[in-house]
Amino acid sequence: MKQNEYSSGVNLVVYRILIYGALLFWAFLCLFPIYWSITTSFKAAVNVMQGHLIPWIDFTPKWIGFRSLGLSPDTIFEISTVREEFLKRFFNSVITSVSASVLAVMLGSLAAYGLSRFEYKLGFVKNTDISFFFLSQMILPPVVLALPFLVLYRELALLDTTIGLVMLYGLMVLPIVIWIMRDQFSTIPIELEEAGLVDGLSVWGVFLRIVLPISFPGMVAAFILCLVLTWNEYFFAALLTSADAKTLPVMVASQTGSQGINWWSMAALSTAAIAPLAIIGIFLENYIVKGLSTGAVK
Repeated sequence: MKQNEYSSGVNLVVYRILIYGALLFWAFLCLFPIYWSITTSFKAAVNVMQGHLIPWIDFTPKWIGFRSLGLSPDTIFEISTVREEFLKRFFNSVITSVSASVLAVMLGSLAAYGLSRFEYKLGFVKNTDISFFFLSQMILPPVVLALPFLVLYRELALLDTTIGLVMLYGLMVLPIVIWIMRDQFSTIPIELEEAGLVDGLSVWGVFLRIVLPISFPGMVAAFILCLVLTWNEYFFAALLTSADAKTLPVMVASQTGSQGINWWSMAALSTAAIAPLAIIGIFLENYIVKGLSTGAVK
C-alpha cells in the first residue's frame, strides 16, 4: 500500500515537473523577442552585431536607442524633430486603433446579438451561412484587397487620412468581434431576456440593461483583441498613408538607411510600441480572464 502511494507521488511530481518545464520553455520562447528588443535598444552597434544578450555582463547598457529618438533622460527636455515625429505617429496609432476597435465592437455586438437571438432566412441562406460569410472575409490575404482599396480611397479622398484607416481597420476586425460576441451571447440564458420583456422592457431595453452588462467581459476581451490587431497592422497603413496619417508600425519599419538597419532605434521604437499593449493587458487582466472563461474566445 505504501509502495503504491510512493509510486503515485513520484509520478505526480514527475508529471508536474514536465508540465511546468514545458510551460517555462514556452514562456521563454514567447518572451525572448520582447527581451531582445528591450536590450537591443540599450546596445551599441558592436554589441548588436556580436549578439551580446546579458546586460552588465556581455555589454554595458546605454541610452543609445532612446537617445536617437530624443527620449533618453539627457535629451527628453531638448527640442527633437525625431521625438515630435514619434509622438505624432504614436498618437495616430492610438486614435486609429482605439476608434476602429470601438466601432467594430459596437457594430459587431449588434450583429452578433441578432445572429444569436433571431432567425434569418433568405432562400437557402440562414444564420450559420451569414456567420460564415463574415468569417470568410478574413480568408483573403490583404494584398488581394490592396488595389481595390487604393482606387476607392483615391476616389473618396480618403488617402492619408485617419478616418480612412479607422473605417478600414473596423471592417477588418469586425468578423472577429461577431464570432466572439455571438458565442458570448449564446451563453446568456434567454429566460433572462424573456423576463425583461414581461416586465415591460423593449428589445433594445433588454439588450442595453440585461445583455450588455452580463456580456461586458466578453466585449472587453473582443476590444483588446481588436486593439492588438489594429495596433500592429502595417500593410494598409503603409499602402494608404504617406505623411499625415502614418502609424507607428510604419515608422518602426522605416528605420533603415544606406548603411543598413538602425537596430537600436528600431528596438527602441518596438519597445515603445509594445509598452501600451502590455500595460492594457495588465490592468484589464480580470476582464480578459472572465471573457475567456465564459466562452468569449474559442
